[in-house]
Amino acid sequence: MVASVTLGFFNDAPGATFICKKEVPKITLRNLSPPYKDYSYFQFRQIFPFEYNASSFSLINAWWLAEISTLVYADETYVRAQFTQAGLKHIRFLNRSSTQCFIAANNRYAIIAFRGSEIWKRGESFNPRRIVADLKTDIDIRLSEWVPGGRVHSGFKAALEDVWDELLQETERLQDQGIKIWITGHSLGAALATLAADRLQTVQGLYTFGSPRVGDRTFESRFRPKAFRIVNGNDIFASLPPAGSFRHVGELRRITPKTGPDDGHGEWELAIQGPCGEASDASEGGDLGSVLWVPSAIRDHVPLFYAIFLWNELVETMKKRD
Repeated sequence: MVASVTLGFFNDAPGATFICKKEVPKITLRNLSPPYKDYSYFQFRQIFPFEYNASSFSLINAWWLAEISTLVYADETYVRAQFTQAGLKHIRFLNRSSTQCFIAANNRYAIIAFRGSEIWKRGESFNPRRIVADLKTDIDIRLSEWVPGGRVHSGFKAALEDVWDELLQETERLQDQGIKIWITGHSLGAALATLAADRLQTVQGLYTFGSPRVGDRTFESRFRPKAFRIVNGNDIFASLPPAGSFRHVGELRRITPKTGPDDGHGEWELAIQGPCGEASDASEGGDLGSVLWVPSAIRDHVPLFYAIFLWNELVETMKKRD
């Protein structure tokens, strides 16, 4: 457990584990979109193991799931290698034209991670069919009847249906073994994760990052899974589709500039800095060779920011306990 580990934030005592915050990069059009293969995923996972039995908000789990939601934008081979190193060796990849999701498990818990929109990715081969499929998913904002009750975004519903039969079969198999089910995703992946959690019902927890609104007022009122909706700054996708017909679900945890997640009872201070005290400033938009500035509403949607900010808040929280 974390409490049994000496965290050497202020000294170099023998046996201390020295842990630093991560540097917050400047975001330009060159690094705006994933995948981020130069990022070190799941650092210090032995010190901060996933709290798979948690029933309330866990900052450790928020960090894990933000990293996973960022990781799954990468190609299957790379994702499998990272999951395996993190101790999640049983992996299945569900891949359809508009929907991709990984199910990564060990003998205690499984994490279902939906990939965000393909139009958000960079550095991989151009696939016109997948781009078109994603655009149709994102744009089709009609409300459709939802079997559990209420109405939901038609595009998101159709995207989940693409993998639902396989996903349900695999999830039921894992649950029959007593394995706890966790669900996560960023952007479009967050929307699909929300629908999947609602349809499965018996899940341990749902964490979403930069999630759009998914369903109507009835959907919101009957939504039961334990869910945390994390929003970074001015993330524009969290304001879509427009409020009115659509509602958010889950407990909001907002990451605001120079602060950590807000639980509604005051803000957690998050001093954004580079590793081992090197200054960095996430409020700078950066440039593209001094050509183009990235607006904060788009920059704040970058999945890597979610992972870094939550890691830095976890370090800050442990430092206060040290």
